[in-house]
Amino acid sequence: MPDWTLNGKTSLITGATAGIGRVTALELARLGAKVFLVARDPARGEGLAREIREAGGAAEVLVADLASQRSIRDLAAGFLARDEPLHVLVNNAGVFELSRKVTVDGIENVFAVNHLAYFLLTLLLLDRLRASAPARIVNVASDAHRWGTIDFDDLEGERSYRSMRIYGRSKLANILFTYELARRLEGTGVTVNCLHPGGVATSLGSQNGRVARALIALLRPFMRTPSDGAKTSVHLASSPEVTNVSGKYFADCRERRSSRESNDPEIARRLWETSARMTGA
Repeated sequence: MPDWTLNGKTSLITGATAGIGRVTALELARLGAKVFLVARDPARGEGLAREIREAGGAAEVLVADLASQRSIRDLAAGFLARDEPLHVLVNNAGVFELSRKVTVDGIENVFAVNHLAYFLLTLLLLDRLRASAPARIVNVASDAHRWGTIDFDDLEGERSYRSMRIYGRSKLANILFTYELARRLEGTGVTVNCLHPGGVATSLGSQNGRVARALIALLRPFMRTPSDGAKTSVHLASSPEVTNVSGKYFADCRERRSSRESNDPEIARRLWETSARMTGA
């Protein structure tokens, strides 16, 4: 079995202060990685960093709003200025919106945070990942990708906004990005995989008002805990079993087949070019 351990390695996790991101950060720190926690709320980030340090781990906080491309660029620049290696990047942050909203950049919020933030941050950190190889990129997607399709004529839901389809589109984009990036990284020592965490009881979507919060509370007993939901993320970041695995989709720590559309290389290539234009990457 290939030799891979997180001892002495550096990881960066977005959406690190809640849900499966929080559990992933705690687990990677427990396994010996220095963890950079990307958080919108500095107080919550520092609280988690303190918890990790008190348990004997190493953690630092990077504050960023992933709905802002300028903030993402500042985040990447701030990390790169520290002259740290980067062995594991976990793109985990995500949002769900019942109604259409746009970011400060004028881009539909779900597509911006769930896909374009993954795309832009990864590309900004890619040279550091290559220099740190062997390295891993883990993209948290979802089986909700099966509800979505990539409509290049209405990518941001301006003509038709259906919340589940828009969310599914963003998760489909995560998988297409993963597969295309894996093709481009072949032979570099950097792997990239994506995953379905399962239906997890997190705060995702809770900003959508009282009805949404009530529905989340109602469903919570039937959903996975964040600890269960984080298992595949931790597996892809830490297990020696996937050292040479790249461009795959996982669920329950096992490789799975994603949708037919997600396996279309022409759609993946076109989405890459569109994402590059939208981010200036």
